[in-house]
Amino acid sequence: MTEALRDDRSTWLGFSLEGQRYAVALSSVREVIRPGDITPVPGAPDDVLGIVNLRGQIVPVLDGRRRFGLDTHVDAEKEDAQRVIVFDDAGTVVGMRIDLIGEMLRLAPDEIAPPPPGRAERRDDPVSGVVTRDEGFIALVDVQRLCRA
Repeated sequence: MTEALRDDRSTWLGFSLEGQRYAVALSSVREVIRPGDITPVPGAPDDVLGIVNLRGQIVPVLDGRRRFGLDTHVDAEKEDAQRVIVFDDAGTVVGMRIDLIGEMLRLAPDEIAPPPPGRAERRDDPVSGVVTRDEGFIALVDVQRLCRA
């Protein structure tokens, strides 16, 4: 058996919001795009920026900072680094604007710890676990909870 077949680590895509590090399973990421023209939707929840037309498909776009309860102010010089990660959760396509795309991570199941106390009981909290890296933490995001209806 080759080493690649024995490797039980999964691949995650890192990103940042307000200097905090997060990661999502690469298997849930459809693509990463520039924010472009996001059309606001009247009456949408606070964390929904609006919609984009992605090659003929209408995709809702979340504000990552609002979704995670962070400060929504972004310095003008940092806006160029923003991206939209487009997720595909069993056919439901949703984008989320993030501050900065990060690196690819390979994580073994035994590296992943449960979320901090207090987070787990919140049903809508998209953080499913944490990983210690570089003397800090990376919060792992459950795309299914993130893309809630």
